[in-house]
Amino acid sequence: MKFVCMECDRQMTFEERAVPGDGTLTASFRCPACGRSVAMLANPYETQLVSSLGVKIGGTTIDAAEPMALAGDFLVPPPEPAGSPRWDAESQERLSRVPSFVRGMVKRIYADWARERGIAEITTAVMDRARTDLGLEGM
Repeated sequence: MKFVCMECDRQMTFEERAVPGDGTLTASFRCPACGRSVAMLANPYETQLVSSLGVKIGGTTIDAAEPMALAGDFLVPPPEPAGSPRWDAESQERLSRVPSFVRGMVKRIYADWARERGIAEITTAVMDRARTDLGLEGM
């Protein structure tokens, strides 16, 4: 995604990324020709989605001959928070079948549910209990 200055018809450059602490994310861009700026604000849900996908906000330019050169860097999952429960092999295999674009969010939901209950290891049985408790059986 790129931002273009309406007055100058020039691509705006990345200026600043901020995470205010309320779950939102902001990114600002400035026109190099006229100095006009624009800011993008993502609400907490959008911020969580972007974070779970491992998207990096900022001004990175790549050679047009290699448009997917940085895709691997963008898709690296964020590190696990301290105190996160372990996942056994069967639960990891089940999680791997979740579509990749929501897998991080699903993993976080299960991990938060287990952490709140003092569960140190997520198994398929724990996942089944969480689905029932969270009302997700039909999904």
